Amino acid sequence: MTRDVGSLLAQAASLRLWAHRTGWLATARLDGPVVSVGNLGVGGSGKTPVVRRVAELLRDAGERVAVLSRGYRGAFRGEALVVSEGAEPLVPAAAAGDEPVMLARMLPGVIVAVGRRRDRVGRAVEARFGRVTHVLDDGFQHLRLARDLDVVCLDVRDLRDRPLPLGRLREGPRAVDRADVVLLTRLEAAGEDELSSLEDRLGRGRTHRVSRHVLGFRGRDGRLVPRPERAFLLAAIARPERLERDVAGTGAVVAGRAFFPDHHAFRAGELEGVVTLARAAGADALVTTAKDVVRLEAQDGVGLPLFVLEIAAVIEDEPRFRERLLAAVRRPA
Repeated sequence: MTRDVGSLLAQAASLRLWAHRTGWLATARLDGPVVSVGNLGVGGSGKTPVVRRVAELLRDAGERVAVLSRGYRGAFRGEALVVSEGAEPLVPAAAAGDEPVMLARMLPGVIVAVGRRRDRVGRAVEARFGRVTHVLDDGFQHLRLARDLDVVCLDVRDLRDRPLPLGRLREGPRAVDRADVVLLTRLEAAGEDELSSLEDRLGRGRTHRVSRHVLGFRGRDGRLVPRPERAFLLAAIARPERLERDVAGTGAVVAGRAFFPDHHAFRAGELEGVVTLARAAGADALVTTAKDVVRLEAQDGVGLPLFVLEIAAVIEDEPRFRERLLAAVRRPA
């Protein structure tokens, strides 16, 4: 039965793609170019740091950029909500979702907006700010909106996986064929021979490897701070083991951990319990992620210093990727 459901879901995804390509389902086009950044699997593919890097590259090349996000787990149910006009976030994570607020904090000069229909969000942004270059966050399956470049973050294990509910893929592995650019993530899960084989299979001209780079620790005020000696980890992300590996890689001792489900809304009582565990473990700081800290802002204090481990995506042969990116958004209409 589960296998039948997985087959039906894969067939439905193929049918929806066919319907958009043939015009049976409408595809909207915005005035400005659209770069989609998405993935095949659910959770933990390293997509959000790539969204940040794509937006930075476009902004630094002189483009006016808007990130369009679904606003997952945010309470907003209207057509379009502007999270940031390019400065500080205007709304909390409870309203907009954690990832849009995180991106708004990380991307000065970049507009961030949310809504379930990204075509309508994009039109609202253009009505308010004029023509911009749109970065469509988590957009590979959002076929309603036409795009000028499709970037897919592919976990190196994805092509061995199966669609939901048998596996963690939103579509079958062959869906990656429609991507313009493939960014291989979670490189630590594959050896060099396997990575090289994947690049051959996917096409080296459109494939880049992406690694994670630790930028350092920041306090709640955003300022860089020295690494803690004994860190107690607090996270609600898809793959918290990455946080543990990254923190240990800085030389800090991981004294303990409290991991919650992805996007978990922290409550005061839970945090008090975490602090109690951290003190018992001899920790001198709690360490969390940039996505988690925006959900912790409603808490007045946690009883220990709270540090954020900042991570950046490093794209191999970034000049080639940047050239492809700018060529797509500056293509004559």
